[in-house]
Amino acid sequence: MNPKSFKKLDERIKEGNLRELKVYSDDNKVDFFSNDYLGLSKFNVDEKQTSFPKGSGGSRLISGNSKEAEELERFLAHFFGTSSALVFNSGYDANLGLFSSIGTRNDLIIYDELIHASMRDGIRLGVSKAFSFKHNDLIDLEKKIKLFKSKNPLSDIFVAVESLYSMDGDFAPLEEIALFCKKNKIFLIVDEAHSGGVFGKSGSGICSDLGINEFIFAKIITFGKAFGSHGAVVLGSNKLREFLINFARSFIYTTALPPKSYFGITNQFELLHSPLGEKNRKKLQENIKLFGTLNQKFIRYSSKESPIQILVFEDLETTKKVADKLLAAGFLVKTILSPTVRKGQERIRVCLHAFNSEEEIRKFSELVLDQI
Repeated sequence: MNPKSFKKLDERIKEGNLRELKVYSDDNKVDFFSNDYLGLSKFNVDEKQTSFPKGSGGSRLISGNSKEAEELERFLAHFFGTSSALVFNSGYDANLGLFSSIGTRNDLIIYDELIHASMRDGIRLGVSKAFSFKHNDLIDLEKKIKLFKSKNPLSDIFVAVESLYSMDGDFAPLEEIALFCKKNKIFLIVDEAHSGGVFGKSGSGICSDLGINEFIFAKIITFGKAFGSHGAVVLGSNKLREFLINFARSFIYTTALPPKSYFGITNQFELLHSPLGEKNRKKLQENIKLFGTLNQKFIRYSSKESPIQILVFEDLETTKKVADKLLAAGFLVKTILSPTVRKGQERIRVCLHAFNSEEEIRKFSELVLDQI
């Protein structure tokens, strides 16, 4: 099943102006198309040519495509259990390109009220109708979709959620949402920015772990968090990849990552598969469990298995006081204030890691308790 917006691809093919990615070899060819005006992407400061160019020289539709990019995308599609993959320069770019291009004026994008700003910005740049549903509330989602369909029976509907929400540290009810979308022929988009690398086999994410990839229209994985790299990928069907190459402006009109970046992302996935990667995922879950046990009194919203834990205190003054004491003691934490969160829901956001020691977690927790 494809959305009606994909008909624009057929129009491009008919008109003979379909955009396609090509890899150009440097062998016996003279560059008259890249933006590498001074040739600096190919040289170190000592002016010796490097094995990897430092820059790509242009967008991937002009000079910036590379075998490293395409090899990585084939690997990512296989790793995450989808037909295809398209790498963007960042998670923001990926969401901007996807959500701004995917629907028509008659379509609807309905999104969880707590989705990331990049998804909201992409929706704003697009032409589809859009409104939110209450956070993780399937009843509200179903009610609003039913109302829209009653007035727009031929329109496509896209549902946008995150697997793990960064400001509350809780998980979406993905299985229930995926089954609902499949039953009602709705296109589900899942951002796995904070769960990719942490959950699933070798860090393949929650959707893969739940076995619901086949019910998902598009999945976004970012590499700047658990993967310790940079960039992002949109995963889905071959038709989705072709559509984004032709219509996602944040992909079409930006200079591509240099080949070394694609190679570096591949190396991070090798680390995920290594004994170190498995050890760190296990250690992270141990740290999450310990932190939850010691700070249970103050944890709100967060799921027990989440690496993002939210500490909520009785008022804003106490929240700031605890945060200041933690910072003074050498613990880097972030106080989340309105308008990022609703007024009265200010909190301290704690991101846990595999490298945090038991001693650090215990000392942190003691400081929190001492301030109350």
